[in-house]
Amino acid sequence: MELLAPAGNLEKLYYAYAYGADAAYIGLSNFSLRARAENFHEDQWRSIAEVKGDKKLFGAVNIYFHNGDLTKLADSYEYIEQYPLDAFIVSDLGAAAMLKERFPSVALHLSTQANCLNAAAAKVYHAMGFSRVVLGRETSLDEIKAIKDAVPELEIEAFVHGAMCIAYSGRCFLSRYLSDRSANQGDCAHSCRWDYRVHSLDLALEEKQRPGEYFPIYEGDGFTSILSSKDLCMIDHLRALRDAGVDSLKIEGRMKSIYYNAITTRAYRKALEALEKDLPVSSWQGYKEELFKVSRREYSTGFFFGKEDIEASTQKSYVRQYMFLGSIGDPDQDGLLHLDVKNQILDTDTIEFIGPDILFIEDTGFTLYDGDRQIIHKADHGKPCFIKPSVPVHKGFILRKSIV
Repeated sequence: MELLAPAGNLEKLYYAYAYGADAAYIGLSNFSLRARAENFHEDQWRSIAEVKGDKKLFGAVNIYFHNGDLTKLADSYEYIEQYPLDAFIVSDLGAAAMLKERFPSVALHLSTQANCLNAAAAKVYHAMGFSRVVLGRETSLDEIKAIKDAVPELEIEAFVHGAMCIAYSGRCFLSRYLSDRSANQGDCAHSCRWDYRVHSLDLALEEKQRPGEYFPIYEGDGFTSILSSKDLCMIDHLRALRDAGVDSLKIEGRMKSIYYNAITTRAYRKALEALEKDLPVSSWQGYKEELFKVSRREYSTGFFFGKEDIEASTQKSYVRQYMFLGSIGDPDQDGLLHLDVKNQILDTDTIEFIGPDILFIEDTGFTLYDGDRQIIHKADHGKPCFIKPSVPVHKGFILRKSIV
């Protein structure tokens, strides 16, 4: 099975491939349902081609298109042509027809936003020229098998990890109502994941950051995340996914950090290798445990085995045990390593380095340097910094520290 990882920008694309992805998916500016991800623009296609190598790259063109959007799409043909894309991820049939005519050698993948849930629909989409469908998250394993049996030549892609939407396949108006940011145009504010207080006397919700604004609801008390679904995690069930006919395992998260991207991609890569080589669970169990060290909601198996689990909203806010500190870049002429700082690092911290094949290495003997190669006691985001670890690490390693 293919392992497909998210990439909201060039840096995330590098880490997706470096930590085990066979393919990555990106968004093209103005046409992607993650408008607040940096997405890709200007001449970044040059760098993408270098990072991609012989891996696969899919481009999301999956907003809900109005007439004006289709005009913009046609005007962007020459720009889109610069990207080394292997497939377009599309939900709008008009946009799909336009892209197929203009880029006949690039495959069409049906976006999950099209809500393909049954074999009859899958047959129609395949006849239209789609080589793959990204199934709606509401599809069960039994339904996936039925679709694959009915259209065996059609590739099946399924989300296996990450955020789930409380609305049906993301067709939600809550974000627009609360923050004037439309999820259906790629600008979701994730309002379902905010914390709310229930006013039992008024039968209303009060959002934590908007005191005095009330939204109708029913009884309860205290802050709640009743509108937020659990996160998806299928790492223990890859064999069942394979047996059902899934061809590509998709990780959600183009707007999440490179830390999330690397840890999650690495864990599924190790689990996939174990499945393919019939290795014991112990060979990848440590990498699975790392999934519990990224910021997340409660995990569930989504709709794959039924809907009772996922239809119950999460009862907890985000679980967070570690802070992502930054990443290691190239060495300089003095042997110091460039340090891209995301959160402040103190020289008294106990930090952990994470690599594609290194679970983690603890380091308390590192030294920090500023841009002039002078020793400093703290490194801050946005400032040029270097690090000299006391353990063997190299470019592409990630830094974190425990916060519990």
